[in-house]
Amino acid sequence: MFELMQSVLLIFIEIMCCKIFYETFGEIRYKGWINIIQFVLLLGSMCLLAYGFSEYFAIRQIIAILMFSIFMFWHVRISLKKSFVLAILFDALLLAMDFLAFLIISWLSLDMKISEQQYAIASVLAYLLVKVVLFFLILVIRKRFAKKSMEKMLDTEWLRFLFFPVFTISAIAVMLSVFEYVQTVEQANLLAVIAFGMVGMNILVFYLINDIMEREVKMHENKVFQIQAKNQLEMYRSISENFDNLKRKTHEFKNQISCIESLLDKKQYFKLEEYVKKIYGSLNNEPDAINTNNVIVNAILNTKYQEAEAKGIVFVFKVNDLSELQMKDEDVVTILANLLNNAIEACEACEDKKVIKFKFFKEDDKIIIAVKNTFNYDVIYENGEIKSTKTSSLDEHGVGIKNVLKSIEKYGGSYVIEDKNKEFFFSIIIPA
Repeated sequence: MFELMQSVLLIFIEIMCCKIFYETFGEIRYKGWINIIQFVLLLGSMCLLAYGFSEYFAIRQIIAILMFSIFMFWHVRISLKKSFVLAILFDALLLAMDFLAFLIISWLSLDMKISEQQYAIASVLAYLLVKVVLFFLILVIRKRFAKKSMEKMLDTEWLRFLFFPVFTISAIAVMLSVFEYVQTVEQANLLAVIAFGMVGMNILVFYLINDIMEREVKMHENKVFQIQAKNQLEMYRSISENFDNLKRKTHEFKNQISCIESLLDKKQYFKLEEYVKKIYGSLNNEPDAINTNNVIVNAILNTKYQEAEAKGIVFVFKVNDLSELQMKDEDVVTILANLLNNAIEACEACEDKKVIKFKFFKEDDKIIIAVKNTFNYDVIYENGEIKSTKTSSLDEHGVGIKNVLKSIEKYGGSYVIEDKNKEFFFSIIIPA
């Protein structure tokens, strides 16, 4: 009975490794109880395969590959062809580990004087050892190829996490090296139980950390969404205000035309001249100072221009006709709103020189966006990327910059970031 439980647990560990391996290359199809049903069905099928085809190696391997392909295709969102290829790769890993276990068991049989029952338990320890090595290799593969959650961990965090499988490998290896000094079967069984427990803890720790990282990713995505929503809300508010102003101006314009007609009818040309001059002066003070022939760009730039002016910031801009701009509105909002928000916040913290220089050009084959602003704080970099600033309370600079970089990458663009002489410079070139 104990031997049967050991065999089932070894197959259980193999399937857990297979599950983690496949989840590296695709998202889980379903949530909840269906995952448990999938796992139990696969576990039962593999147990039947192991005992029913124990003497038919080639047939057992072919059926195992087919079963892994079908069940993991059901579990993970990947194509059936890719599932089949991954099944072959995973089966190859299993065979390599089994060969390593065979070498260890051969060493045990030659070098150690132990009973037959102790030898059987030592063989289980050897298989556990190679399963942990398999688990370790899959973690390394996951770090390299995973798209979400675990790949967000820093290298130092990964080294700390990999301490668990490395420690388990070392501990089981030590158990095997001193196994000849184990005097009773009960002691050997205890070592086997400890080894199984350590392997189980490795899998448990992996899923605990994976869940934590997934929650952090979701929190980060929510923060990104909130910042984008805030920027878009500002843009729509600006467009709405401009529309209301336009309706008000249209109404005023009708009244002004009526007044001009009345003065003409009464031939009061002197008063008419004064009135026209007064209207012309008020038109020069209209807030919409920037016109690029693009409604979205106009809304953002005029809003930020008014905001900068209200805070005593000199806003120097250079734009041209952007009526044929091919970028999506949400990407335009992401880039302009984030860069200008950061620039205004940085200038606001300056005590003396508060200047923003902005450029937005569309030429024959490229789009150029550049922002240069003064600042008086320290820019914090991490792995060559901007993380945050000392004035950024919620690290919005870091998140905002990452959003900008994603939009640039979407269009195959490039960028340059510099800070020197208390001036921050962000330049973007996007193929038109």
